[in-house]
Amino acid sequence: MVVLGPAANRDPEVFERPDAFDPGRGGGRHLAFGVGRHRCLGHHLARMELRIVFDALFRRLPGLRLAVPFDALSFKEKANIYGVRELPVTW
Repeated sequence: MVVLGPAANRDPEVFERPDAFDPGRGGGRHLAFGVGRHRCLGHHLARMELRIVFDALFRRLPGLRLAVPFDALSFKEKANIYGVRELPVTW
């Protein structure tokens, strides 16, 4: 049996609109970096890197947006790491 942590982050009983990308959503109770003694040692560095890169990206390209409708995106539904197959953007 394999438990996928990212699936827990999509529980609609815990997260409002779990499938929506919302960078302003509170960190709260997600399991992105593990929990307890299984917590990723680099989670503080990863969080800082994400804050820096998104701040720089949106400051440099303030008009950044999807180049296709959201419904046209293809997701890796049955992969170990969930995500989009490609993310066409424009600015």
